[in-house]
Amino acid sequence: MSLLMRVAPNLVQAIRAFRVGDLQQEAGRLGHHFLYAHCANTLTKQQVCARIGENFYFPKPCSKNFDALRTCLTETIHQAGPQPGFIVVLEQLPSAQKFDKEARENLLDVFRDAAEFWAEKKVPFRVFYSFATVPPTA
Repeated sequence: MSLLMRVAPNLVQAIRAFRVGDLQQEAGRLGHHFLYAHCANTLTKQQVCARIGENFYFPKPCSKNFDALRTCLTETIHQAGPQPGFIVVLEQLPSAQKFDKEARENLLDVFRDAAEFWAEKKVPFRVFYSFATVPPTA
């Protein structure tokens, strides 16, 4: 039985009850790419884009901003040839002054756009994310 049996093939959602290791195993079982970025200790849009690009092994130009990241997640990968599917995990997205709620939503919109792009090509693209916990202020 598939871990993702009740999960739409193209979506962006909070990781909730899923564990990263289980998602990685499921990607292997399905023959999908597993893309993982741990974004702890990032504070700005540039740092988040750079971390995602590094962790996904994207060329540096793909890590410059949200538009470049969107292009790399869609057109660049599509041009590389047929794709089996993707399971993406974005862990510990920051909650910082320079990466506020609007910036987080803009980043998730990049991945929603990618999910729509791949849905049109009938390629599963599932994204799971979590936010960093904000330490209490004294």
